[in-house]
Amino acid sequence: MNESDRVQWHYTPFESVGPLRFGMSHEEAGAAMELQGFTGTVSSMHQRHGDLVLQAVFREMTAPAYVRAVTVYYRESGGLACVVVDALCGPLVSMDGMQLVGRVPSELTDEFHDHQEGHGMSPMISVEGDAASDELGIMVRAQRAGDILLSRPVFARFDGWAYTVHDCVPRDEWTVR
Repeated sequence: MNESDRVQWHYTPFESVGPLRFGMSHEEAGAAMELQGFTGTVSSMHQRHGDLVLQAVFREMTAPAYVRAVTVYYRESGGLACVVVDALCGPLVSMDGMQLVGRVPSELTDEFHDHQEGHGMSPMISVEGDAASDELGIMVRAQRAGDILLSRPVFARFDGWAYTVHDCVPRDEWTVR
């Protein structure tokens, strides 16, 4: 997919990723995504992860059924808790002018850490080597794109059900490479 054809979204920590607001129901998320030109299906998770029990996969309406542009996870209480954006075909998500999706992870990590330090935060690297921030609710995972890796961020609001953004990454997401 050409970058100029991709939807542009903004991330507001612990509030929203594009039209998706943390805490919204699947019905609300589906309606918001439909207005953006996406369609999706919801299902039980293959393996429950903490309080996360449901997931929904969204793709652009014209994309093949196997495409997963955005994957969202819902808590047992029904509220949206985690959003993962595909590096290759998901919306281009930015925060404070920094593009977070589809970038070479090492380049994004440097910019991300500079951003954190500039805002009085301590940069973090996960056990797996991913840039992360509990203060911003982001873990920058990597996804294979042919011979290179591109950033595939996980956005989470973990109040009341997890301690860190790392705790929020569903088991299924650790297998995406």
